[in-house]
Amino acid sequence: MGGASESNQVPAQTIQVGKEQIYKGNLVLINKDYPVHPGSVETDIVNLSERKELLSGFGLLNDKIRLPSNVLQKFTEMVYDAGKEGVNHFIISSGYRDRAEQNELYKEMGADYALPAGHSEHNLGLSLDIGSTLQAMNEAPEGEWLMNHAPDYGFILRYPKDKTAITGIQYEPWHFRYVGLPHSKIMQEKQFALEEYLAFLKERKSILATVNGERFEVRYIPISQDESIQVPVNHPYELSGDNGDGVILTVHLDS
Repeated sequence: MGGASESNQVPAQTIQVGKEQIYKGNLVLINKDYPVHPGSVETDIVNLSERKELLSGFGLLNDKIRLPSNVLQKFTEMVYDAGKEGVNHFIISSGYRDRAEQNELYKEMGADYALPAGHSEHNLGLSLDIGSTLQAMNEAPEGEWLMNHAPDYGFILRYPKDKTAITGIQYEPWHFRYVGLPHSKIMQEKQFALEEYLAFLKERKSILATVNGERFEVRYIPISQDESIQVPVNHPYELSGDNGDGVILTVHLDS
């Protein structure tokens, strides 16, 4: 799936990227060492109980579940397709949490089961806890379906059973994070946790990936201050920070 860069073959233009971009985007790393920056929190966060027209194929644990509109759209698409295969007992038990909610959870659950405010992906807005009304997710058809298919829709299981030493978090078969395509599929193929994927990109600097028959270039660009970077003229691209010291440029070469 990896390969050499095609940057020199794609007509480019120069844009200015501010250092604040490091803290924004689908690939921002949040863990005990990398807290949520105020500029990282997703915008357009909606209360799902107020969007009942979108609640097809899944339920809500309560009327306080919130997610960004784009993540909700991708999740709805995913569970719709699961439903066509007879897997349709999904429930969202948690989505976006503000710092006060996270702090309350941390005090209630303790450090073994919750992260302090500002260090949980739920404070970012790109993560959600998905359950099944049938049984525990590690045994439910919903859990198995997501393990196999969530990356097709841009989601990853954030805390796998065999990555606890890397993520620092115990196995959570319910916690999914949106990173977007092609990243979720690359991570699935290489069996990377998000920490490993970002380290891989930083080391390789540039990779080519073919996902669902479409070609992408993914480039890591270090950013120490406001910088000028090269982006394509004729291809769509996305920028995401890593919440550390760089940004990831993702170019869709076949569009």
